[in-house]
Amino acid sequence: MSLPTPTPPPAPFTDPAGTWNRRFEAPGFVFGTAPNAWLRDHAAQWQPGQRVLSVADGEGRNSVWLARQGLQVDAFDIAQVGVTKARTLATDAGVAVNFSVCDCDAYPWPDAAFDGVAAIFIQFADPALRTRLFANIVRCLRPGGTLVLQGYTPQQLEYRTGGPSILSHLYTEPLLRAAFADLEIIELQEYEAVLDEGAGHSGRSALVGMVARRR
Repeated sequence: MSLPTPTPPPAPFTDPAGTWNRRFEAPGFVFGTAPNAWLRDHAAQWQPGQRVLSVADGEGRNSVWLARQGLQVDAFDIAQVGVTKARTLATDAGVAVNFSVCDCDAYPWPDAAFDGVAAIFIQFADPALRTRLFANIVRCLRPGGTLVLQGYTPQQLEYRTGGPSILSHLYTEPLLRAAFADLEIIELQEYEAVLDEGAGHSGRSALVGMVARRR
């Protein structure tokens, strides 16, 4: 009697909640517990007491660090396992973060509610989802509110040190300028750097960083 053929695991992004829950079930923190370097270097855009949203926050490294800077932080992620780890990280750090478990389309995106948005490596989004996501990010910023964004460029397909292996999910400077044309772009650059953000982002990487303000 032959055994049934095993069902292969879903491809990444076809079952996003399952994919990320499985990744975050591993011991430790996939992307480490330190904040993203671009976010850390540009978080002075916000002042203590201001309200900031961390998009697709994963295991909480960015939201918890922002809360430690005295900011009021909201954060969401699709993966319950990741958010559970993030809550533990926040408790251990002695800070409060308003965590939610939901995907990008289900998040309520309150109008003009945030002084800042941190969008760090949110490149699970295909072009259609990315269009909706970017529009919601702009909408939820208050006038004068600032977006700090980091992503990978297509050159990253050669480095393979993190990020998606899908060209359409990657960012270029012209793509971001067009997508955020309604914002005042303060800084936007493509560059290379060596990342050391857990096993998930490790090694020479092709990056793009942006800081932009809602008029």
